[in-house]
Amino acid sequence: MKRGILVLLSLSVVITGAYFTASKWAIRHETLMFKDPTRDERPVAVDVAVRFDKEMQADAGMIKLPVAILNHGNTVKFTEYSFLANVFAARGYLTISIQNDLPSDGPMVTKVGELYVGRLPQYQRGITNIKFAIEEMKKRQPNADYSKLTMVGHSNGGDIAMYFAKQYPDEIKKVVTLDNLRVPFMTDGKFKILSFRSHDQHFKPDPGVVPDEEECEKAGITVVNTNFQHNDMRDTGPEKAKDSIQAMLDKFLADTDSAVGPVDTRNAPPKILEPGPVSLYVPVEKPPQTFGEKLKKSLSLTKTETKKDPSVTN
Repeated sequence: MKRGILVLLSLSVVITGAYFTASKWAIRHETLMFKDPTRDERPVAVDVAVRFDKEMQADAGMIKLPVAILNHGNTVKFTEYSFLANVFAARGYLTISIQNDLPSDGPMVTKVGELYVGRLPQYQRGITNIKFAIEEMKKRQPNADYSKLTMVGHSNGGDIAMYFAKQYPDEIKKVVTLDNLRVPFMTDGKFKILSFRSHDQHFKPDPGVVPDEEECEKAGITVVNTNFQHNDMRDTGPEKAKDSIQAMLDKFLADTDSAVGPVDTRNAPPKILEPGPVSLYVPVEKPPQTFGEKLKKSLSLTKTETKKDPSVTN
């Protein structure tokens, strides 16, 4: 199964790479600074990524933008996940990346034996930041659906995303994590979960965090075991890792979303109309297949290869 997923990724990387190379020309990034008066004017910085055409439609009251909240890993900046933010923005999301910690905050301490290995204060602070940032964004972009969020996060940020989903399951549409290690997955099937796992000897999930294969299938959880290192899953990581994650994430969103089509860069402002030597349109596969059907098809085509390939992650 793992080999099938890797083959599926490799087949789609070329098309997906061209897609995001073109679409990034139509995506606007803006960094905003909010200050929370209830916490002594604590600064909460956010990076907003959104498609120009979708933002214009939302401003005109024609649509409501789906919202993705992106949470960074420990000691990593909120601006270091643009490769993820661009996937969501290309699909029509209002993507909000939040800076959850500050240099003035105390260090994150691992306390074995305590809940989530002593990380609970960081998760609670993250939730407070998310709630505050959402209220501020409602003032700037009221035509977005803040009632059903897509929570995303890498490492400690993935744990914040999963913890938020546990606390507010009715406010969640889907969850995407990249190598979260502490907070166990939700398994009640209320929303879809996609999780990328590293092949890293130094970063291992705590027992019970990632469900077994049978439980994942019942709960609608897709676990992608990669050959990448834990810290490869951010902007500073190798292009191969980022391209593969983008390809699988885009397929996941294509399966769970239904309205947003490929980006037409001609709708971008004139100063960024030059998309480079890539197609402006990526054909949509017909008839449509579900995310699970695509994986099964790939697996059936690569069953023999799986037995022979020594590079498959265990």
